[in-house]
Amino acid sequence: MTVHSMVLIAGSSDTLNVNQIAAVTHSSRNHLAKVMQILVKNGYLDSVRGPKGGFTLKGNPEKINLLQIYELIEGSLEEHHCGIESQKCPFTTCVFGGLADKFSTEFIEYLRTKTLADLISKN
Repeated sequence: MTVHSMVLIAGSSDTLNVNQIAAVTHSSRNHLAKVMQILVKNGYLDSVRGPKGGFTLKGNPEKINLLQIYELIEGSLEEHHCGIESQKCPFTTCVFGGLADKFSTEFIEYLRTKTLADLISKN
């Protein structure tokens, strides 16, 4: 929801308020409001109060990658992910064939290399 909201805001020539974004993303208005305030406090968005208020992107969408946004809200992503700690795993080879690590690495790389501008041009 956070990345979707940022793409909507970055691609809009008008300010978008929480109600508008929540309607488009089918998100909780209250949760979205909290997330938007975190983005404002961290310099990604500008916020205008009032009946015609809302959010606008602060900065260049070509310089904001998705990983920055994702990790700000969700926390750091681990490139090596296993459901069992390696010291306690009873197997010598991964029963999942290393797919969890592969998925994590590919997801992080996608987020790192995609910017808001990339997604604005596609939508």
